[in-house]
Amino acid sequence: MTAAIVHVGRLLRWGRTLGAHGALRGIEASPAAPPGLRRLAWLARLGTFAPKVPDYAGALEKLGPAAVKLGQALATRPDFIGMAAAADLARLQDALPPVPFARIEPALDATFGAPWQSLFASIDPQAVGAASIAQVHRGVTSDGRTVAVKVLRPDIEGDFARAIDTYEWAAARLERQGGEFARLRPRAVIALFKAWTLAELDLRREAASASELKAALVAEPDFVVPAVDWARTGRRVLTIDWIDGVKLSDRAAIDALPLDRRALAATMVRSFLRQAIAEGFFHADLHQGNLFVVPGEGGRAKIGVIDFGIMGRLDRRARVYLAEILYGLLVGNYRRVAEIHFEAGYVPAHHDIGEFATALRAVGEPIRGLAARDISIANLLDGLFAITRSFDMAVQPHLLLLQKTMVMVEGVALTLDPDVNMWEVAEPFVKEWIAGELGPLSRGADALVLGARALSALPRVFRQLIAKVPVEGAAPPGLPLPELTEEKEVKVRARVPVGWTALPLVGLGAALGWAAAVWL
Repeated sequence: MTAAIVHVGRLLRWGRTLGAHGALRGIEASPAAPPGLRRLAWLARLGTFAPKVPDYAGALEKLGPAAVKLGQALATRPDFIGMAAAADLARLQDALPPVPFARIEPALDATFGAPWQSLFASIDPQAVGAASIAQVHRGVTSDGRTVAVKVLRPDIEGDFARAIDTYEWAAARLERQGGEFARLRPRAVIALFKAWTLAELDLRREAASASELKAALVAEPDFVVPAVDWARTGRRVLTIDWIDGVKLSDRAAIDALPLDRRALAATMVRSFLRQAIAEGFFHADLHQGNLFVVPGEGGRAKIGVIDFGIMGRLDRRARVYLAEILYGLLVGNYRRVAEIHFEAGYVPAHHDIGEFATALRAVGEPIRGLAARDISIANLLDGLFAITRSFDMAVQPHLLLLQKTMVMVEGVALTLDPDVNMWEVAEPFVKEWIAGELGPLSRGADALVLGARALSALPRVFRQLIAKVPVEGAAPPGLPLPELTEEKEVKVRARVPVGWTALPLVGLGAALGWAAAVWL
């Protein structure tokens, strides 16, 4: 365990750099910050020529790769750091000069257990891209396929481990301050950042994410996810198919292509909705540098995606709530959206559901029917975060990651088609998914699954009961049965007859439950 003095030393060193870039002015001025923390922020800036307009991105770039990655994570939390800081951090490019190829060749040889030349005909020593964690080279396999070869930077794991250790230490102490710091859950922020980083530092995890996303998007043929070359992939090396297209960040080249831009924008929005709502697994770094336009026959272009280090996941319950919330906002049913928030436990029960619905209406009504170009995302998010503060909503990191990605997707769609309306594109998809997932047949299938789980648990339940029942063969009054399903806690306090005579009754109950779900 790292000593506290080591953490304090690192924080002081980092604080001095942040102070010199004016990045601690927000803490100095915040009434929510403890007085001691405000004084430390002032001391860190003392004696420097800190700019009046904070340079958050510049400060983190100065602190190194781990800080750059942290900045990208914090850019998803404008509720935590403020809209101005989040907007500034959004310009972090995570681009660094590449390491000479001679320094990464040992990682290639070690991964394959043999000289890399045994698997590749060639690898271009000039990197086509370099970031804080890894760099990418174009290669040709021994069987003639063009691929992208991603290799971790030397010694990167140790640098990140030391930084994350201190981030966790500092976040825990911030959260103990209570109040706003407790609501914003800084430890959850660092935990999410750590999860991202661990995934990115093991390229097998990134390969698995790419493979899972490709399988999930079979129904979206115009959204291309490259295949993984597992024979040429390991912990420090990832090999995937080369995407031969034009980066969306190259505006001049994109403008020169004969494209159906409206169709491409719709592909971008629909494919993301399928990831987030239908599959519950989404690419969470969909900026223009990770997206390509892949020209096709007859002017029908596709969108290709790379870099699967940051992924988001939503369980079915969260996806159902998300779809209902989106649809409620689409049709202006703010009361239903408010009910969903209360049912999910996002809003503490002591608040008034009608007041919450009114607050949602104040944010939603001004943007209904507007084209995306006429909607201020900054104002929208500011309104939503004001609601979370007013109604004591605990931060949900997975939903914030989703929200940040939705802003990215909207920005990309706008560059393709300035007249795109994300609500119009989203409505038919969300409506269809809700009808399929929440209709009577789906509810019946869910009931059948739960019934089957209950039946499969019966032998274990009876064994546990027999072990506890007195000699006369009856369970003592007040003996609780174990939990039978994942959805609802089942507590039965009664005399339970021991034996398999109860099995037909349970089976009949499961069948009736399924029938009721289908027909009612």
